[in-house]
Amino acid sequence: MGSEGETSLSEETGVVLSFKDSVVTIMGLNGVQANELIYFEGGASGVALNLEYSIVKALVFGGANSVRTSESVTRSNVVMQVGVGSVILGRIVNPLGVAIDGLGDIKFEVFRPIEQKAPGVITRKKINQPIETGLKIVDSLVPIGRGQRELILGDRKTGKTTIAIDAILNQMESQKKFSDAVSCIYVAVGKRMAEIVRISKLLQSRGAMLYTTLVVARASDPASLQFIAPYSACTMAEYFTYNGDHALIIYDDLSRHADAYRQISLLLRRPVGREAYPGDIFYLHSRLLERAVKLDLAYGGGSLTALPVVETIQGDVSAYIPTNVISITDGQIYLDLNRHQEGVRPAVDPGLSVSRVGSSAQSKLMKKLAGSLKLELAQFREVEQFSKFGSELDPTTRKLLLRGKTMVNLLKQDRNKPLPTYKQLVMFYISSSKFFEENIASNPQINVESYFSSLFGFLELITYMLPTKVAFEKESSADSDLFADLLRAHLFYFYKTQSQLFTDKAEAYFPALSAYYADTVDAGVKASSELEEFKSE
Repeated sequence: MGSEGETSLSEETGVVLSFKDSVVTIMGLNGVQANELIYFEGGASGVALNLEYSIVKALVFGGANSVRTSESVTRSNVVMQVGVGSVILGRIVNPLGVAIDGLGDIKFEVFRPIEQKAPGVITRKKINQPIETGLKIVDSLVPIGRGQRELILGDRKTGKTTIAIDAILNQMESQKKFSDAVSCIYVAVGKRMAEIVRISKLLQSRGAMLYTTLVVARASDPASLQFIAPYSACTMAEYFTYNGDHALIIYDDLSRHADAYRQISLLLRRPVGREAYPGDIFYLHSRLLERAVKLDLAYGGGSLTALPVVETIQGDVSAYIPTNVISITDGQIYLDLNRHQEGVRPAVDPGLSVSRVGSSAQSKLMKKLAGSLKLELAQFREVEQFSKFGSELDPTTRKLLLRGKTMVNLLKQDRNKPLPTYKQLVMFYISSSKFFEENIASNPQINVESYFSSLFGFLELITYMLPTKVAFEKESSADSDLFADLLRAHLFYFYKTQSQLFTDKAEAYFPALSAYYADTVDAGVKASSELEEFKSE
């Protein structure tokens, strides 16, 4: 009778043998499952990780300071899980789902395991819908589709987090179209609290916290919390995906996540491999990133897009963690330190950056207008090297250099100022015209970026931006008349603002254009019916 009682006791409970750096060794708990939640007598919680012959090694989360040798440990009979639901939007939580923003506790109705099996091939659908980041260089050269995994890669201080935050800010537009709304989860692994506060204040001031959750495992938190943070956040994001909605998750960053796991593995005495990482480092990230999905309509049609961030050291893309994550993801956005220091922001390298989903995640218009952009930039980079020697260049090469410099300037963008897709399309269309090349690109007095921002202001003044936006979103109605009107408006704006550049040809154009737009500029209002009349003529 006594021996049976002891057996049941060791099945359900155990005793702490030793505790070091958030890893605890327990005798007993013979019935425990892998990844099961366990509770310590002093109030701490943990998860069973290594199930060995006579002992269990576990990670401790909350209340690690209270763990003492020889105290008892109890099973929960529940695999490690976290609370999910739309209640997390607008909140800052830790990887256990506990709010740390001082706005009160979160009441969860649904709990799900943090480790979920990735969806199978049958449930998936081809990626055919873009997730717009608002960054010209990303949306045109390395488009990201809903359900894609796109790696953001680069050295420290090259703007990796800025790209991710801009993608969140740009989802404001999707919130207005309820069926297409994208909920965002930002996971900070091993970041300083000052950085997290800066990000949350920025999102708050721009109204983006309404559809965003910050899951935070700070640099000062134990390695165990940093290890589970991406998995917990992924489970929170999957709640939206499997409800037929769209979610975007940013893992910032997986280098620190791998470091935390290496620390845990060394403490668990797991054998080391390359660069002292354990052998299962690939599985660590693959089982996380494989959960990104675009579901078939029969399974709800939701999507989960993952943007993992990985830090390189001195641009070494061939290091262990960067190569590991590159082989799991569907492409990468590589940020070059040299370009960043030259003042090209965002410092995306168009040569090393690639999207394996490609133009299927782009609108037809963007595909048409920005299709040749990558080739033009590659040719420009090649010719640029020769032009540095100062030798005499032929007209074709000079033209290529001018076009390349214009495109580089056109793709520059200030941080935290995402540009809606329809404005990007207007920009690419106008910049592809011969008039733009001859009169604006070749004029060093004109700043291309500020020129376009004031042009957009003028197009809004003549109430032309809204019909352009509607037409570009529908795509089918973006006909040649619309483009002709855009060019006409641009011609008028150019001649009105750059009068010192007038030529004889311009003098002939200007009276007709001026008569058409005179009332608009004076009164600041233009009836859309007049536009329709003009188009019919």
